[in-house]
Amino acid sequence: MMAHVDLCSGIGGFALGFECAGLSKPVLFCDIEPWSRKVLAKHWPDVPIATDVKELANDPDGLIPECSIITAGYPCQPFSLAGQRRGGEDDRHIWPYIFSIVQAKRPAWCVFENVYGHVSMGLDEVLSDLEREAYAVRPFVVPACATDAPHRRDRVWIVARNVADTRRKPKGGAAQSERSSSYATRRCGGFNPRNSEVSPTRNVADTKSMHSDGGRKHSQQGERQVSKLGESSGSNDVADTDSKLGEAQHERSVLGKQNTKGSAEGHSDEGLQGNWQWKPESRLGGMANGVSRWVDEPGDIPRVSQGVPNRVQRLKGLGNAIVPQVAMRIGQTIKAVDEL
Repeated sequence: MMAHVDLCSGIGGFALGFECAGLSKPVLFCDIEPWSRKVLAKHWPDVPIATDVKELANDPDGLIPECSIITAGYPCQPFSLAGQRRGGEDDRHIWPYIFSIVQAKRPAWCVFENVYGHVSMGLDEVLSDLEREAYAVRPFVVPACATDAPHRRDRVWIVARNVADTRRKPKGGAAQSERSSSYATRRCGGFNPRNSEVSPTRNVADTKSMHSDGGRKHSQQGERQVSKLGESSGSNDVADTDSKLGEAQHERSVLGKQNTKGSAEGHSDEGLQGNWQWKPESRLGGMANGVSRWVDEPGDIPRVSQGVPNRVQRLKGLGNAIVPQVAMRIGQTIKAVDEL
């Protein structure tokens, strides 16, 4: 298990995801919010918790233990589309401090997370800084719904690997290198990333024959199916799309004239009161203008949950949190790469 330093920890999404992946154990948390620190202390009572990334950056060698992986969901307000997007001029822009910690500790892996607006502001700086320190970096946009969450929540995930020592050989010497090459070949379906050659055993499609022979076969089969359909059902059973389209357009035009007439005569307000009955539009199953009244919600539904302790802090913590399931997938990938 790697030693994991989690900066801007929030409520521990990175630590939880990486532990579920069997990748790492946290050795240090850091978060400026007192309520988040309480959550971290409850679930990881033996892990020390710092309060400010800037203080850690002033003395990284003395305050930060040795680690193999550093993560941070650093503040999104400087880049968020919902804010003023002041970038480096925002007081909450702490990427330079996080980068100084990476320079001092030089972990094997770094994983960072931020909002989608980071793509168009600030992401280039992060990638350039890490690449300058001999990290191979790649950003990914992974939404929460990618792990079957019931919301989209697009987020940028930045994965960086320390490749400064390019002379390092794979574990196990030449035999392990051959096994890694064979594994990569199987995973890529015959494509070997080491020599960029296609395995002769891979079935490569002949695009010319596909377009000539395959296309002609599909066309002939389609013609036979259509002819059989016409013979079995008769010409009267086949839908006349032109006539149906004309009827629908006529219905919409008549309905539009009725609505215009009702508005001109002052009946539009009455329609909202229930005296004016709107005519349903054909084949849509709803109202021509507005929503059917039977789907209106009751007026006594409470808008604020009652009796929930620390409700505001919980909402803020969840809003700033990452999706642990996404972190788990990233942790599983890092673990698989290290085992090659």
